[in-house]
Amino acid sequence: MATGITLVRGLRKQIVDQLRDDLLCGRLREGERIAEHELVTRFGVSRTPIREALAQLSHEGLLESQPNRGVWVAAPPPDEILELINPMRRSLESFALSRVFDDLNDDDFVVWDGILARLKSACQKLDYGMTAECDIAFHRHIIQRTGQPDLEAIWTTVMARLRSHFWTAHRGYDDLMDVYREHRALLDVFRKGRRQKSVDALANSIAPV
Repeated sequence: MATGITLVRGLRKQIVDQLRDDLLCGRLREGERIAEHELVTRFGVSRTPIREALAQLSHEGLLESQPNRGVWVAAPPPDEILELINPMRRSLESFALSRVFDDLNDDDFVVWDGILARLKSACQKLDYGMTAECDIAFHRHIIQRTGQPDLEAIWTTVMARLRSHFWTAHRGYDDLMDVYREHRALLDVFRKGRRQKSVDALANSIAPV
């Protein structure tokens, strides 16, 4: 019985993670209807894990639902809320990097280098959805590296409210390759091994919304 429960929970998490990325990166847009039967076909699962995943994403504020009306992508919060939330993101990531910096190793830089390779390709192709996905993945690794599920849960909730920023920020660049260059420069600072300078560089890289 315990093994079955674990499998169900693992499946639900995979669905949640994929849908959350779709929402954060703008592949699913404000007001778009979410059809359960399409997700059942997409993921090859029953309706139960789909409904559980949609319920979790509704709790995170990414989706909205009402009886007899279905589920749809929630509108982003107003600008004044974004101005409040962005400093929270900066604090969370700065805290996380400060905590893990002395334990960073070659494996971490392999992960970041892989993300930046995908980011470079996305910038060259003007693939805004993928640039957003890579941008988020770069910062998510910092949070996940702490090994603290509560911290990741808080960060995920904050990022859900900031998703409109990732839909639009990259489109404001005259040269999209600057997104790649900024992250490459940030990683170069990390590689030099100076914790406070790296934390400061990370904080400065999180621009106001």
